[in-house]
Amino acid sequence: MTQPSGAGLAGVVAGTTSLSTVGQAGVGLTYRGYAIEDLALQASFEETAFLLLYGTLPTANQLSEFRQRLVAQRSLPAALKLALEQLPGQTHPMDVLRTGCSMLGCLEPEEAFEHQHAVAERLLAVFPSMLFYWHHFHHAGRRIEVETGETEFAAHVLHLLDSHSASAEEVRALDASFTLYAEHEFNASTFVARICASTLADFYSAITAAIGTLRGSLHGGANEQAMALIERFSTPDAAEAELLRMLTRKEKVMGFGHRVYKTNDPRSGVIQTFARQLSTAMEDAHLYPVSERIDAVMRREKKLFPNLDFYSACVYHFLGFPTPLFTPLFVMARITGWSAHVFEQRENNRLIRPDADYQGPPPRPFVPISARSAAST
Repeated sequence: MTQPSGAGLAGVVAGTTSLSTVGQAGVGLTYRGYAIEDLALQASFEETAFLLLYGTLPTANQLSEFRQRLVAQRSLPAALKLALEQLPGQTHPMDVLRTGCSMLGCLEPEEAFEHQHAVAERLLAVFPSMLFYWHHFHHAGRRIEVETGETEFAAHVLHLLDSHSASAEEVRALDASFTLYAEHEFNASTFVARICASTLADFYSAITAAIGTLRGSLHGGANEQAMALIERFSTPDAAEAELLRMLTRKEKVMGFGHRVYKTNDPRSGVIQTFARQLSTAMEDAHLYPVSERIDAVMRREKKLFPNLDFYSACVYHFLGFPTPLFTPLFVMARITGWSAHVFEQRENNRLIRPDADYQGPPPRPFVPISARSAAST
């Protein structure tokens, strides 16, 4: 069936935003006017989060106070811990965060929209606690303390993963990845958050809807699928041979191309740098070379470039994260962009209700059941 013009809302301008530019010729990706390369390589994730949530880069004092507020909000209510323990161990980690967010909305409801920044900061602080409390309880049989003593967000997340302080190089790589994933204009999950917010629903509902949308394999999860592909091969030559067979069979290779970017993903080169650095530091002679070969084959054979998800898979693997936790790391970063979009939607709200181009039967008379023949059905 031929898709109508604008299918999937491709090319349709659905609103305005002052948060980011995506795919604009000569501009690249910016957050509130700042180039993504500068933010990822020169700023901390918390600086980027503050920029998205409050509109300006923080001063040193503002950054310190922001970090302290996040540290103070990492704890989990007892009822939420119990709920996390009762979720099945085989639950997808994205479903854990979706359920945890909804549960927290019941325990700590948003009483008024004036409290929205406090709710956003609470979710940013507590998502790692939710995920790793559930993960360690079900996969290691222990209840962890979610207050780690780490001030930096990325260091805190790595400490929750394996109960020790990470190297500065590891912290910096994860921190940069969070910045790269933090915001991306009207992507599917962000747009859903705005739609939900436009109904005047509470903050938690908007974020829960966004998590559910990111759960889909066509939006989140590409880094998980990229890792599954990379891990299949023991050598770059084996990867190239199989990839050529996959392309002959017209199989989709996740982590390449982008709905918006036409020539390159400006985030990919940044995360590839960190993947290369971690590969060298860990004396990896396998995963990163395989990744580079897959990248080269896709460029040569299909003229497709890696998007952020492809080399992020290597970074997260080198940092020790199990593959099913890759997309939840996306959530920990994107909560900042989602929140900023909810703020923006609420500031000048109008219910988002597009029209549809009806393609069904023309008007026709109703036929009573007694007059309908088997042939007519």
